[in-house]
Amino acid sequence: MKASNLTKTIQALVEQKVPTFLWGAPGIGKSSIVKQIAQEKNIGFIDLRLALMDPTDLKGIPFYDKESHTALWAPPAFLPSKGEGILFLDELNSAPPSVQASAYQLILDRKVGEYILPEGWAIVAAGNREGDRGVTYRMPSPLANRFVHFEMEVDTDDWKYWAYKKEIDEKIIAYVSYKSEHLFTFDAKSDAKSFATPRSWEYVNSILKSAISQELLLDALCGAVGKDVAVGFLSFCKVMDKLPDITSILAGESAHYSDELDVLYALSTGLVSTLLKENTVQNLDNLLSYTLQLKSEFAVMIVQDLQRNGVTMEHSEVFKEWVRKFAYLLA
Repeated sequence: MKASNLTKTIQALVEQKVPTFLWGAPGIGKSSIVKQIAQEKNIGFIDLRLALMDPTDLKGIPFYDKESHTALWAPPAFLPSKGEGILFLDELNSAPPSVQASAYQLILDRKVGEYILPEGWAIVAAGNREGDRGVTYRMPSPLANRFVHFEMEVDTDDWKYWAYKKEIDEKIIAYVSYKSEHLFTFDAKSDAKSFATPRSWEYVNSILKSAISQELLLDALCGAVGKDVAVGFLSFCKVMDKLPDITSILAGESAHYSDELDVLYALSTGLVSTLLKENTVQNLDNLLSYTLQLKSEFAVMIVQDLQRNGVTMEHSEVFKEWVRKFAYLLA
């Protein structure tokens, strides 16, 4: 299931306090989705890494109660005591079986030892698949049956929507649009330490914003996304020099462009990124007028990317002309 659909589904299940488990390859944004849901709902978020715990950590520490002459369990302070939120059990299947077993009661009965999970809290867990070369243990059937399971897939359109929102460098968005297979290059059979994932492209964004010298840039990018992808990305960056002045296009001036595919992908991304930062009626009209000259698939890609990012254009007379020209592609 792609991220956008997965977000809607988990949001609905969190409302009903249904325990859910999110499976997926490393670096594709599983934990980010759950944290984003909590932020959008303005509720609490606690991230527990059970792989770092002992079986007794969830149940708490026993102590002697003088009045009842019995042993009681002091609940751990990291568990929520009030309010509402999401208790996120990340990398659950990386925890040893004894620790997973200690989570049985918390997940199904919403309590463990003396501790009771507040009514307003939902449980969401995540983990890597068993074939992804991570440290994982086979999840016992009784524990697996306590969740509703979903597998997250990588989707380029969803990633682009997120990347525009996060103001990821437009060169990265353009390259991934051009080479969508380089968004995620993880191969469970390969021994490569570096490979491209949505998470590692975010590292690339930070590297480009850093003060690292041009002489060291390739090595740094290789460490993030692997050599083949890093070389391809830097070669693509040289295409940006062939682009017309995007600011002039939004100002309504004519500008010539190359018919090379990599240039068109870079140009399309640059236009979208710039308009999202300076979204005025005039800029939008000028951009739409310019797309009437572009190859149809790129004109449609630009408009769809803008619409996904909340840009409305139905009020524009130029957009009506745009629809008349490209309606056959939208049917």
